[in-house]
Amino acid sequence: MVWRKEQASDRFFRLAKAEGYRARSAYKLLEIVEKYNLVRPGQVVLDLGAAPGSWSQVALRRVGAEGKVVAVDLQPIAGLPGLNTLVGDLREEQVIAEAKQALGRPADVVLSDVAPQATGIAITDQARAIELAHAALDVASKTLRPGGAFIVKVFRGEDFDRFLAAVRRHFRKANVVIPEATRAESREVYVVANGFGYPVASKPKSKR
Repeated sequence: MVWRKEQASDRFFRLAKAEGYRARSAYKLLEIVEKYNLVRPGQVVLDLGAAPGSWSQVALRRVGAEGKVVAVDLQPIAGLPGLNTLVGDLREEQVIAEAKQALGRPADVVLSDVAPQATGIAITDQARAIELAHAALDVASKTLRPGGAFIVKVFRGEDFDRFLAAVRRHFRKANVVIPEATRAESREVYVVANGFGYPVASKPKSKR
């Protein structure tokens, strides 16, 4: 099949196979965390929509033995040494409560590579993706420590600007990033937010 040939020739697919990552998406996260100096040794990380586990692999390697990574997904995640996994819907309060308990303390970083099951209908897929991004933001707002960071996948579309504005109401700074490993035909971008709980106040309008 054509897509299998393209996958086999994909540099990041080959790298993932060679370096033991479960998916090429690991390199998207690696680029982001290295650029913004996120997910550091000893930190506590919550990974939403974690299956098959490539982002959790990156997080585990970066936080080291003194850190902790908790992963949440609707599907079970095959075991990774040191990973605490929860099966459930990130939109459910019970799942959020279980994640907070598993973390043990407020998270330093919340990751979300969540994506809806594609229908092929652009408007529907975009709406579902934005809904999940907002759900991930809600989880981040309930689990992050003050000053913490949030990395979330979003698809550009009608409601993207409103979502970005919502992120900026919670964080000091939010950047939009397209990692090198993103496929050329994809509409996905990543919002990288820092400084949870310290949003930049809007400037007062000048009086005339």
